[in-house]
Amino acid sequence: MIKLIKSTFFHELQTKKALCAFILKSEQLSIGKKCDEFEKRFAIWQKRKFCVLFNTGSSANLALIQALLNLGVIGKGSKIGFSGITWATNVMPLMQLGLEPIPIDVEVESLNVSPKTLEDSYNKNPFQCLFLTNLLGLSDDILGIKNFCQEKNILLLEDNCESLGSISNNIMLGNFGLASTFSFFVGHHMSAIEGGAVCTNDKDLNRELRMVRSHGWDRHLSKKEQKFLRLKHNISDFEAKYTFFDLAYNLRPTEITGFLGLHQLAFLHKTIKSRESNFNAFLTLLKNSAKFYPLNIKMNCTSNFAMPIICKAEVTKKKCIQLCKKKGIEIRPIVGGVMSDQPFFKKYITKTFYLPNSRLIHKNGFYFANNPELSQKEIKYIISTLSSI
Repeated sequence: MIKLIKSTFFHELQTKKALCAFILKSEQLSIGKKCDEFEKRFAIWQKRKFCVLFNTGSSANLALIQALLNLGVIGKGSKIGFSGITWATNVMPLMQLGLEPIPIDVEVESLNVSPKTLEDSYNKNPFQCLFLTNLLGLSDDILGIKNFCQEKNILLLEDNCESLGSISNNIMLGNFGLASTFSFFVGHHMSAIEGGAVCTNDKDLNRELRMVRSHGWDRHLSKKEQKFLRLKHNISDFEAKYTFFDLAYNLRPTEITGFLGLHQLAFLHKTIKSRESNFNAFLTLLKNSAKFYPLNIKMNCTSNFAMPIICKAEVTKKKCIQLCKKKGIEIRPIVGGVMSDQPFFKKYITKTFYLPNSRLIHKNGFYFANNPELSQKEIKYIISTLSSI
């Protein structure tokens, strides 16, 4: 069986041995120095000023929206556009926190929102913020999207959980908007078992995220920031230990998350190059088959999360599913499919949306493994199997 992922970590045995040694010698495993170190190192890697580490990527999404509400950057009832095909926890925080989610159709050739689909959606139902998903390591014309958002004064955020390391217009995905979220779940580009992060250049957002992560208190702020808050609210240093300054959660990572993130960060450049090389090999499958839609991806680096296949006919997808099961190739639907068609969305929002491309992708699409541990033999096997349809 060619699974989506082969192991929990890249260089798994080495990582597990290092983790055991770290745990045995550690005096503290709750959030601490390793988390701080990872935040500094990852911010440098992502070319951002700040990184805030969370227990999951989904928590990072939730915290980002809560922090923006706390700061007054967005308000209750604000309309937030989001990618028609995405993951549930890109959308759920919008609904949970009293915002109005507006799905935006994607392009079949990129699986992502384009400037055209963005403008079409905005003209029908203007929104104040766009929470864009960079799906499967891919993007459409994200610079065009950024320019449109600037023109219309739309706040741009990126869910970059599936696109760590991808580059467009010589800029890393995750660096086009005010902030971006990342996931370090098993099977993602870099595994810390669980874990997530928000990166930004905005110091106020960085401060608010650290409070939202930890009950709303100021323990993880700088001395200067602590002093400002305590003077503003007339709180003594002693009382500040249990003072909660704003709406928040407990979304803290552990030192294990920080340690694993640091350990796997050392391999990230290599794993990204492997994913890009695999992706380019898999593109020949689409170019040589009239039964699949081609991908039109114009990027400097495609750090592909998993390889999508969009069949031109539903019957072809059914044949692919049967053949992959027979041949031992694990496949999955294209992420969460059309999110506005999911039961949780329809339960609370009765309005219907016209998303023809997203529904085509959901109906006729699937993806298979692209991980850095795939062998050339396995890559050729996958290509030859699906080419035989």
